[in-house]
Amino acid sequence: MIRFQQVSLMRGTKALFENADLTLNPGEKIGLVGANGAGKSSLFGLLRGELHADQGDAGFPMTWRVAYVAQETPALDRSALDYAIDGDAGLRRLEAELAAVESQPEGAANGHRIGELHAALADADAYTVRSRAEQLLTGLGFTQEQMGQPVASFSGGWRMRLNLAQALMCPSDLLLLDEPTNHLDLDAIIWLEDWLKRYAGTLVVISHDRDFLDGVVNVIVHIDERKLKRYSGNYSAFERQRAAQLILTQGMIEKQTRERAHLQSFIDRFKAKATKARQAQSRMKALSKMEELAPLRAAAEFSFTFREPQNAPNPLLVMEDVNAGYRVENPDTHAVTEKTIVSGITFSMQAGQRIGLLGINGAGKSTLIKTIAAELQPLAGDARFGKGLAIGYFAQHQVEMLRHDESPLWHLARIAPDVREQELRNFLGGFNFPGNMVTSPIAPFSGGEKARLALALIVWQRPNLLLLDEPTNHLDLETREALTEALAQFEGTLLLVSHDRHLLRATTDEFLIVADGRLTPFDGDLDDYRDWLFKTKLANREAQASAQKEASGTTDRREQKRVEAQDRQRLSALKKPIESRIKKLEQQIAAATEKKAALDARLADASIYEAGKKDELKTLLAEQAACAQSLEQLEMAWLEQQEALETILA
Repeated sequence: MIRFQQVSLMRGTKALFENADLTLNPGEKIGLVGANGAGKSSLFGLLRGELHADQGDAGFPMTWRVAYVAQETPALDRSALDYAIDGDAGLRRLEAELAAVESQPEGAANGHRIGELHAALADADAYTVRSRAEQLLTGLGFTQEQMGQPVASFSGGWRMRLNLAQALMCPSDLLLLDEPTNHLDLDAIIWLEDWLKRYAGTLVVISHDRDFLDGVVNVIVHIDERKLKRYSGNYSAFERQRAAQLILTQGMIEKQTRERAHLQSFIDRFKAKATKARQAQSRMKALSKMEELAPLRAAAEFSFTFREPQNAPNPLLVMEDVNAGYRVENPDTHAVTEKTIVSGITFSMQAGQRIGLLGINGAGKSTLIKTIAAELQPLAGDARFGKGLAIGYFAQHQVEMLRHDESPLWHLARIAPDVREQELRNFLGGFNFPGNMVTSPIAPFSGGEKARLALALIVWQRPNLLLLDEPTNHLDLETREALTEALAQFEGTLLLVSHDRHLLRATTDEFLIVADGRLTPFDGDLDDYRDWLFKTKLANREAQASAQKEASGTTDRREQKRVEAQDRQRLSALKKPIESRIKKLEQQIAAATEKKAALDARLADASIYEAGKKDELKTLLAEQAACAQSLEQLEMAWLEQQEALETILA
């Protein structure tokens, strides 16, 4: 189990934990929550052995294998598939040793070691590792073509997916995941959630996605007031318990306040009177000893609202047979080619509609939103926008579009040059940019703070159509909840792409889906979408298997013979050490049987039981018992080797 005993940890001058205790049991799935800066990542550092407690003990069994997501990804020429397999470091070591041994001159010792290594690789599931890695990468959104591309060709978000794949490939007893859903689409999150439910080890995950936590974890550890507090159940159960605890504590505080006031009133009235002085002194001692209850600190509340749109054309926009995609110019010939992503788009947006846009990674959701936002021109068809349409567009990489050398005030003044500075400061203060923060460059701001600024800029412009493409990336639970409440009260029209299912459920009324290059209504809820995803992926896997089978049928006879020869060599390498052990065991069994027969014959002789041969009889009986036990062990070992051989031959 994982155990923290009286753990204290300082980071600089800040105390993160003070005499914190916690016990986590094997196989539990734990969600780690707490305010930003509370110490979640530092707790992971303790579990990874990168940090050490200033006081107390924190640890788990030394035999546990730990897997976690690396934060850096080198720009390698190695393929994405091989990089994912590298996560199983033990298997890679066996492969390297096998290659080294096979490169040496042939010999009996080498042959024996080669056989042992092949057996170890079989135990490590080496012969299914590529298919397992392909399934992982497919679940995380990679295509077959992308799996063969070098790691260096992927963007930062996709490299983090590769690091996640490595962590999942690593055989582990303890899996540590820090915001694993940050760089994933909804379909990848649903797949990851299903994978983690089946994970047999102990899981500790930091996440700001409440639906993900609800679906995966059965324990919540809350970092609060430098303590580690354990709650049974998922995140929703934690919220209910936390709220009840806050109410209970508040009631206790109010009761104690009344008791203190009553004691103080008695002291004030009677401490000067001789007849009551002793009682007053007694109450003064009681008052001084009464430990003042500290209120449970609820999460600092943050909220905002979208300002009422100035007008609302109806319909806001109409699209007829629109093809959405990209125009690409060849730098050498200057010829322009068109790449259609979504074709035949025919739909209109009416005032007040609240639409969630679904579709697997790469289907074209972002392309569609960019076309509606007029960042991309339609490749074909007719797109008409209502007079007075005001679009508020939050792109998936909106944070990267901000000027990091400028302040929040500069960003807002750029779109509102005629508004008084104090009014702009007041507005930004409502988004938690107070004091000097409002005039400071945003470069050192957290991802959540930058995302909050991007939202503030949209809110200021009073849009009547909100196009939000993954707006919760980098947002903590508190800000996500504030965004959810603000969108629920928004009086305009909404089109939302998000991997946050809680946000989708709370703010949208209908769904559209982008699939197979078309935009169609989706008749169902998010649970139906989950079922659709799994059916689609199953159908794709079956189609791939069928294509591979068909392709293998066209393999020429020579290639087939080569594959069969490789299989025979592999089978021979696996059989050889087992057959050698069986032969040796059979020799040992024969010798032990012969010895036992001789002992049995001696003990069958009546003369051995004469009074003068007690010591010899005692020795023979002991030898007979030892020989019988040894023979039984040899026979059991022989049976085990026979079963291993039958498994290989099956």
